[in-house]
Amino acid sequence: MYEYAKPIAKLIEELKKIPTIGAKTAQRIAFYLLRIPKEEVEKLANAIIEVKEKIIYCSVCNNITHTDPCLICSDDSRDAHTLMIVEEPYNVSAIERTGVYRGKYHVLLGAISPLKGIGPENLKIDNLIRRVKEGNFKEIIIATNPTVDGEATASYLIDLLKDFGIKLTRIAVGLPVGADIDFADRVTIARALEGRRELKLK
Repeated sequence: MYEYAKPIAKLIEELKKIPTIGAKTAQRIAFYLLRIPKEEVEKLANAIIEVKEKIIYCSVCNNITHTDPCLICSDDSRDAHTLMIVEEPYNVSAIERTGVYRGKYHVLLGAISPLKGIGPENLKIDNLIRRVKEGNFKEIIIATNPTVDGEATASYLIDLLKDFGIKLTRIAVGLPVGADIDFADRVTIARALEGRRELKLK
């Protein structure tokens, strides 16, 4: 059976560890990197190293940033009375691209997923509760993804936040069920934000 030279085989194995990258895609990327000039490969390697060395999580909202607090948290022109809860930093980027939302964010860094062994204790929920207690929020928008895990997370958050006397809303069904916010277009996300509804608490 044919085997690749060890350096190529090692690169393919490392690339396969990236989510959504299968064996065939990893192989194509490896051979692409083999073909391009060494300087281009070095640029890519340096960019990866720079991200690992310089990017941190904001101590306030958990978004990725190179300054702490992040640019959104430190922006006094944003609405400090509205807080949007999202799962991942790339969800913030997707929502910001719409230009519709001007409040603050809280990034959970994941979603509750019993099948993956992820519980509430694995998410950034403790500092969320602290922010709600110490802040002066008038509305909290729950913008977890419309997936099974996202809905489970939303339900958990509703139970935690319903007694604070703050208006709770959930982004509307402008986003298709089973979809990830990051893959939705700007119009869809904008409509979901504009059509958010108040949650009826029991």
